[in-house]
Amino acid sequence: MDYRSFDENFSLEGKIALITGASSGIGLEIARMYARKGADLAAFDLAANSGLTEYVRSLGRRCESFQGDITRPEDISKAADSALAAFGRVDILVNCAGIGIVDKAEDLSEEVWDKTMNVNLKGSFLMTQAIGRIMLGQSGGKIICIASQAGIVALDKHIAYGCSKAALIHMVKQFAFEWARHNININAISPTVILTPLGERHWNNPTGDAFKATIPARRFGYPEEVAACAVFLASDAAGLINGENLVIDGGFTIG
Repeated sequence: MDYRSFDENFSLEGKIALITGASSGIGLEIARMYARKGADLAAFDLAANSGLTEYVRSLGRRCESFQGDITRPEDISKAADSALAAFGRVDILVNCAGIGIVDKAEDLSEEVWDKTMNVNLKGSFLMTQAIGRIMLGQSGGKIICIASQAGIVALDKHIAYGCSKAALIHMVKQFAFEWARHNININAISPTVILTPLGERHWNNPTGDAFKATIPARRFGYPEEVAACAVFLASDAAGLINGENLVIDGGFTIG
């Protein structure tokens, strides 16, 4: 194999990508950009997004939607089996489904802790395991997990979220260590606040302005910026990058 003959435009032409949390936010933008780069999509989320399906098909690409709960192992197995049946292979997995419920450490409930761990960590583990088995039986693949700057540094009221993302970053390293020999690359992306529609509602206020002032770049990020990183890590150009955490936070964690 000639590892130097990759497409310098980071094309995903002919690739099959399964994306969790694809119906909104960062997952939706990754799905849209992957389609523009030539990938066919298996979109997994609690609810289907007909707009995504129409958009992808308007580009001449395939989009199959699989509704399910990332905390239910049976839904994950069904999605993996259905994607394999529909496309014959899975080349890329993006674990983007997640939740972020914040509260003071002394007030956070056990219920919120468990839900956060189940969605952000256990769901990503089980989906990685299910799709990884498919990739182990083919010529390899690329796996990308959306983590967070909260998994690197402590943030106020982020104890459950931060712990789940820190564990996710280590999970990436562990899978990479075991699967790199099988031509499977798994990496994480850790963004700062991203101005999805939800992010806009939560951070366009004085609290957001104060937090923004602590970022060297003095701004938050946009979903397209995360998607661009996800395109690169899914492309053949990133074949030697494994077990890493790509931080896109405007310099927040460098201090």
